[in-house]
Amino acid sequence: MPAANFPQMNFTQMHERLRLELLRRIQRGTLSVSLLARQTGFGQAHLSNFLHSRRQLSLEAMDRILAAQHLTASDLLPSARRTAAWPEGEEENAIPVVSHAVALFEPVIRPSAVETMLHLPAAVLRSAHSRASNARRAWERFVAVRVPSGDALPMDPLVLPEAIALIDRHYNSLLPYRPNRPNLYAVRCGSHLSLRYVDFLSSRLVLRPHDIAFPVELIEVDPGESPNDLLVGRIVLILNEL
Repeated sequence: MPAANFPQMNFTQMHERLRLELLRRIQRGTLSVSLLARQTGFGQAHLSNFLHSRRQLSLEAMDRILAAQHLTASDLLPSARRTAAWPEGEEENAIPVVSHAVALFEPVIRPSAVETMLHLPAAVLRSAHSRASNARRAWERFVAVRVPSGDALPMDPLVLPEAIALIDRHYNSLLPYRPNRPNLYAVRCGSHLSLRYVDFLSSRLVLRPHDIAFPVELIEVDPGESPNDLLVGRIVLILNEL
């Protein structure tokens, strides 16, 4: 039987990828050191030393953390989008439909995070121009999310309930994509994703709805943070009916 076509990764690399994944979960508020300690039975000091690269974990400890966080070793593999962990035969124009949290916070989309695949004409993706910040260029580029009713109403009739929005996470610039036409963005509002037109005024992102009956929202950009960091990406396509 031929060997599976998995990318090579040694223990040290897997150890580091697990550490970074846990830190991402803590940053987005879905995990804390105290919660991880309760889930695994490890002391908080022990886990903190691991998260701050002051000590390594044993294989048994890594297994316990993976189980507690519902992760598998394949979720930590590099370039998971191109590995055999994905359904065989998937093409580059097959875009993962993921949760809002995954679109917001996960640079590489894990196979276990994919709800379904959206198949689009390859020309749609090839024609999209990128304008990414340096940090964002390492992220997997295209993802799609479903837009629940409450999030769709401010953008009605452009976005209807349960629409699927295609996000280009390599376009997190406020520069217009086309002259005299506002960009529609997926925007990070705390731990929530919203679809809005966006301006930047007086250290604030100004989020504008399509339906003027809904209020304009303001997001303060913290010192040391760029407004681009709050832009998940430009909306390339809205599919209101499938």
